Amino acid sequence: MKYSGIGGQAVIEGIMMRNRDHYAVAVRKPDGDIAVDVEECIPYSERFSLARIPFIRGSFSFVESMVLGMKTLMYSASFYEDDEETEPSKFELWLEKTFGDRMDKVIMTGAMVFAFIMALVIFMWLPLVIAGFMKNFIASETLQALFEGLLRVAIFVAYIMIVSRTEDIRRTFMYHGAEHKCINCIEHGLPLNVDNVAVSSKEHKRCGTSFIIIVMIISILFFMVIRVHQPLLRLASRIILMPVIAGVSYEFLRLAGRSDSPVVNLLSKPGLMMQKLTTYEPDDSMIEVAIAATEAVFDWKQYQAEEFPGGPDALGRELSAKAAARHPEGQDLTA
Repeated sequence: MKYSGIGGQAVIEGIMMRNRDHYAVAVRKPDGDIAVDVEECIPYSERFSLARIPFIRGSFSFVESMVLGMKTLMYSASFYEDDEETEPSKFELWLEKTFGDRMDKVIMTGAMVFAFIMALVIFMWLPLVIAGFMKNFIASETLQALFEGLLRVAIFVAYIMIVSRTEDIRRTFMYHGAEHKCINCIEHGLPLNVDNVAVSSKEHKRCGTSFIIIVMIISILFFMVIRVHQPLLRLASRIILMPVIAGVSYEFLRLAGRSDSPVVNLLSKPGLMMQKLTTYEPDDSMIEVAIAATEAVFDWKQYQAEEFPGGPDALGRELSAKAAARHPEGQDLTA
């Protein structure tokens, strides 16, 4: 597998794909057509010198992903808004009167702040409180830190399993799978079409899910060494060290996306296993949306001509045979 540099995320009934300084959002509209919007997006690494420094750039990348993710989610949601004839609520009228054209940005900022606070409560404060009650049963501070970290992972897994039961989230996870499949298809040298994408893997080492799992694992190692006894200071230490842990995690994820060494592949296993819960097999219509988003910002033919002059790699050739089996009548899959 060869690094392509593209990445993305699932949105409501669609996919966002980013390549360097441009991103594209493809959404399956209610009438069945695919809407594609391409926008310029100057990376933080070109706007802030600190965003280019190893172990610091991870925090910038996380914030950048959050901002772009919320923006593209709101864009995709605009195709599925309630009937315009419905009377707006008093709160909506107040927001529009108070903030005017800035209302969407205010809502997006408020949603991000709320999501961040809830994440702190659910994944930081709650495990810390529960672990505190276990002091009478676990004497070792090292084991207490290990228990807290494993509890955090368990809460995250339970949260994903619960939300994935809703139809909307399940469909979003299917689009998430389509995003990964497109990237894997390209990075194994296969022509980008529905059949080749369909047989490609729905897990990818550079996924945000892997990043979260890596953060949780590295946080366990950090807090097994860094010990603070006062409860409030312990919570503060978790929050203060988040940028450091995110920075270390980002560097590993960056390495994982560019390396196929056995050690890196082994360390990537927990994230790939977690992706089995956050990515589902998409249908062909979802794959079409993912392809539309990819082709809007990435010249995969030029990339493959440079990286795969001899054709697909070994796994790509194996996948090509599986793709051909989807159409035993002999459909041409070369373009």
